[in-house]
Amino acid sequence: MVEVRPYRPGDLPALYDICLKTGDNGADGTHLYEDHRIIGEIFAAPYALLEPQHAFVAEDDEGVAGYILGTADTRAFEARLEAEWWPRLRGRYADTADVPLRGRTREQWDAYYIHHPPTNPQAVVDLAPAHLHIDLLPRLQGAGVGRRLMDTWLEAIGGRAHLGCQPPNVRAQRFYERYGWRRLDDIPPKTVCWMVFGA
Repeated sequence: MVEVRPYRPGDLPALYDICLKTGDNGADGTHLYEDHRIIGEIFAAPYALLEPQHAFVAEDDEGVAGYILGTADTRAFEARLEAEWWPRLRGRYADTADVPLRGRTREQWDAYYIHHPPTNPQAVVDLAPAHLHIDLLPRLQGAGVGRRLMDTWLEAIGGRAHLGCQPPNVRAQRFYERYGWRRLDDIPPKTVCWMVFGA
């Protein structure tokens, strides 16, 4: 049995672990990082800690193995990250802006992200101001758990949202499209596949 339930503070270590183990376009990204927390510091922990009312997990008898996290207001959340989240991390991770682009490791790209966080395109935010991140470990994939998480989150958020997906993550894109998300092919940058739901 898999329970989908609201996030609790004790779930945070599992969120870091899931984010890392799905961090290579849905596959285990552990081999890409020496610091196993940095990816979760960007894509998991701030959502759970700053907007826990929009964080849900999937738990089986082995523990938490999936999550859906997000914000109802992307622009307000970006501002809150700048005020409350990134300053602490910038003291821990050095800016890698001087590392040549072609030579950057995934970890160096994430450190750069912390110092130079991108903003989601205004055209996407205008269509749907909320956005989310969803990840499941392999043992929960293909069993309808992702759909249950998505149903729960969209009901909590009010139904309209957007997300960005890496183009190589084809499996995730197929899931989103089956669920009813719409691809936005004309939104730059082309390094991100932007999708909306309910807009």
